[in-house]
Amino acid sequence: MKIFIKNMVCGRCISAVSTIFTEAGIKMTSVYLGVVETESEINGTMMQAIDENLLQTGFERIKDNARQLVEKIKNLIITEISELDIQEDFLLSEFLRSSLHKDYSSLSKTFSQNEAVTLEQFFILQKIEKVKELLLYNEFTLTEIAGKLGYKSVQHLSSQFRNIMGFTPTEFKKLKTHQRKPLDHI
Repeated sequence: MKIFIKNMVCGRCISAVSTIFTEAGIKMTSVYLGVVETESEINGTMMQAIDENLLQTGFERIKDNARQLVEKIKNLIITEISELDIQEDFLLSEFLRSSLHKDYSSLSKTFSQNEAVTLEQFFILQKIEKVKELLLYNEFTLTEIAGKLGYKSVQHLSSQFRNIMGFTPTEFKKLKTHQRKPLDHI
């Protein structure tokens, strides 16, 4: 049985969801971002208990096909950005089309109908959150960050950052409070 879970955006999320299923005595064949596969069907009473435990820890079972697709898209984008290896010629449309084997226009339409932002905006917002994270860690220069996230130049990154945040990456680093958002709130 394949169960789709909302807000699974990292390894710790996978661990937390795995614990919920394990404690319920459900054998899983695999767990990955947004999905739990179980060996067998789960009865209604057990599923209700799992739903309650998921909600208590910030997750939610997704029953609707369109929402499941949106979660898959989000998880693909988050994973791609976290790998820090986006090439300058990266095309979100081609990446999603080849990953999900669906037409990009239908993916984009489904995403926009279910989220408050477009697919492209979501991708940019995720990249900006990663830029903020990397700036705070201070492991990479702005030039290196731009290269790792597929920006054509530091100027392009800075311009996009300023448009969204209202200040430059350099100004962000100087702030006393850093306005970061959890990935599942974007």
